[in-house]
Amino acid sequence: MEATGTDEVEKIKSKFMSAWHNMKYSWVLKTKTYFSRNSPVFLLGKCYHFKSDGMYITFASFQSYSADFDQINTEISGNVEEFRKDFISRIWLTYREEFPQIKGSALTTDCGWGCTLRTGQMLLAQGLMLHFLGRAWIWPDALDIENSDFESWTTHTVKKLTASFEASLTAEREPKILSNHHKGTLKRNCGDREMRNEVYHRKIISWFGDSPLAAFGLHQLIEYGKKSGKTAGDWYGPAVVAHILRKAVEEARDPELQGVTVYVAQDCTVYSSDVIDRQCSFMDSEKADTKAVIILVPVRLGGERTNMDYLEFVKGILSLEYCVGIIGGKPKQSYYFAGFQDDSLIYMDPHYCQSFVDVSIKDFPLESFHCPSPKKMSFKKMDPSCTIGFYCRNVQDFEKVSEEITKMLKSSSKEKYPLFTFVKGHSRDYDFASSPLREESDLFSEDEKKRLKKFSTEEFVLL
Repeated sequence: MEATGTDEVEKIKSKFMSAWHNMKYSWVLKTKTYFSRNSPVFLLGKCYHFKSDGMYITFASFQSYSADFDQINTEISGNVEEFRKDFISRIWLTYREEFPQIKGSALTTDCGWGCTLRTGQMLLAQGLMLHFLGRAWIWPDALDIENSDFESWTTHTVKKLTASFEASLTAEREPKILSNHHKGTLKRNCGDREMRNEVYHRKIISWFGDSPLAAFGLHQLIEYGKKSGKTAGDWYGPAVVAHILRKAVEEARDPELQGVTVYVAQDCTVYSSDVIDRQCSFMDSEKADTKAVIILVPVRLGGERTNMDYLEFVKGILSLEYCVGIIGGKPKQSYYFAGFQDDSLIYMDPHYCQSFVDVSIKDFPLESFHCPSPKKMSFKKMDPSCTIGFYCRNVQDFEKVSEEITKMLKSSSKEKYPLFTFVKGHSRDYDFASSPLREESDLFSEDEKKRLKKFSTEEFVLL
């Protein structure tokens, strides 16, 4: 009886925490986002124009465009819809609850502490989307998401949506939902390329599932974080997350991931020979291609506050198609920055608690992994500590990227030191080398641990 009573208490406690998380982390769904009609919008290297009569547009009003062609220019309408599809197609990773217990803890949710890990996951997911799908890929079902603006997502709607996700875990899907899904799939005239893309779309999301076996899931990232002194429930900074992502990609065993590597800049310096060595290492001798590389650069955009002199450089970075976004935020909150309009950054917010989705089942629901609406934040509110990411498919791409960004850094420095630099040679040539030899039981070298400890103590606290 005592054990049964304890179980009941745990269930009640779990339900209470679930309700609390839904209330605490649903604020993000209730804020309107306004876009100027008179300024271009950039999203990970793509530019969109909404110019027409009137000053502002909300994401909710995007739907009305297709219904009123007499008043709104068709070209503008199409551009708005293309932006909607592009944004919604990005992978959105948020707080989750009721997932398998994290090893070494009693935690079954990352609410309140996992936001930087989530933004890091989103950045890595974008890099993998560029690698497997390309920047032009759009999710065919992007516009089928029930509501296109957060303010229209009531608690009732959210609970209905999460209930359908939970039902999928026990094979209790409503026949209506299941049949509509398959009817839509059958009606869509999918060619081989579309089918291949959908396979990779699902596969990429599955790598970020909230289970111990997922290569880049929260459980695995926390295990790698332990090597730098972090545990489940701790706060993570953008630089620490960059190193954790690197280690996660290095340790991934899926054959599909063997053609991708991650390089993290040391002391705001990208050593070209080190990057190229990573691209050329461990490749199948029968393959001529080199590895693709995701370059992560932890930087500070000022001292206690973000220096506005860096605004144009950040905008320039987000204007590049090989940019995979920025892990950053504002004090006490981490966001994934993916674009901008004027002096405001466009981001996806992980601070929304959703129910666990088992990505190991066939045809798992995708809706909760795609954000229905963007958010905006003034650049001056951004915390100076962040990590910038780029993707290079091969060595030739890396050389072009380093040349282009170097020019951008020089033009934006204005007699100050640039945010970071690309230099020739290896890090060891400059006496900053970390030993390439390390015991299998120790994933981070002593030098890496020192840098991670420094980053951990210098960075802001993220909630």
